[in-house]
Amino acid sequence: MFPGFYEEIHEEFREVVREFVTREVAPHYRRWDAEHMMDRAVWEAAAENGLLGLAVGEDHGGMGLDDYRFRMVVDEELARVDALGLALALHLHDDWVLPALLRFGSPEQQERWLPQFMDSSFIASVAFTEPGAGSDLRGVRTKAVRDGEDWVLDGQKTFIGNGISGDGALVLARTDGSDVKQRGGAGSFSLFLVEKADNPGYQVGTQLDKMGLKASDTAELFFSGVRAPAANLIGEEGQGLQIAKAILPQGRLAVATSAAVVAAEVLRQTVAYVQERQAFDRPVAEYQNTRFRLAELQVSLEATQRYVAAAVERFNAGELDVVEASKAKMWATERAKESIDACLQLHGGYGYILEYPVAQAYLAVRLMTIFGGSSEILRETVAGDLLA
Repeated sequence: MFPGFYEEIHEEFREVVREFVTREVAPHYRRWDAEHMMDRAVWEAAAENGLLGLAVGEDHGGMGLDDYRFRMVVDEELARVDALGLALALHLHDDWVLPALLRFGSPEQQERWLPQFMDSSFIASVAFTEPGAGSDLRGVRTKAVRDGEDWVLDGQKTFIGNGISGDGALVLARTDGSDVKQRGGAGSFSLFLVEKADNPGYQVGTQLDKMGLKASDTAELFFSGVRAPAANLIGEEGQGLQIAKAILPQGRLAVATSAAVVAAEVLRQTVAYVQERQAFDRPVAEYQNTRFRLAELQVSLEATQRYVAAAVERFNAGELDVVEASKAKMWATERAKESIDACLQLHGGYGYILEYPVAQAYLAVRLMTIFGGSSEILRETVAGDLLA
């Protein structure tokens, strides 16, 4: 889907991913979407095929595939069968939580958790967002108080992907004792990898009924006297916001690449549809409006693909910062939203039927301009850098 961007090794990897998707995902995905939950077995199958923790190094039993193009191959193959909820769940695990552990986890933490991330025995979620704190993380109210060898957490999180199916969460909490009704300072917050098992105060709330991506479970989390060992603190006390900012480039790149991938797949499906669909005794593709609109969408897609590809190359070189990742996410998600809306229109009434992939993609891409930093916040980030 990204012409000329992949090498032979990526295409060999694609064969493995495609076989996994064909065998383990495609036959079950409609049921998962209807049930708002994926089978745990798909995580286990992903692990057996080496698709979890791609960037984990060989010293911890991984393959060290830190070239982000491998993650894009997984996205493309999942998009091919419209399994966008699974793609989101994998991104949360591999592109938001795993980087914090790889970059800031202690040797002991990595030895303990990395194997579990790869073998699917620990599915991770990101617990930053709260009812009163989204993109503005300094508004987080969840607090953690040191008690001997533990930290005790109290608070509430919302919109947590993998919140029900997951085995724990990367939790941002206020640790400096500051007033939870006020915005904290740079050193007010810390990150903890909090495990659900044998932790009675770790309570999963009602599953949230999203517009789309329903196979990916989303819930509220409640922490009431939850105990996290001091050994579960990621990085140093007071480094929570710095670590969150450090992992943002990969997280936002993940959303940008997903948007470009989904837009490309939907455009491919739309081209096939308008060539087959008849209106007034001729294919819809023969109408000038259709042809002109498709031409515009193709040019927009190619521009987006080049932009995203450049961001991936910068990431692979260790040069992608928050501003550049924000630009890529803002551009790719907004263009994808526009493109898929146009593709839905070209499908006519069928585009509004959930059975059709374009309708599912329309609902999925709508989240992408919000998740991982809303487009409005990204514009502030880009403008702030421009005007500095």
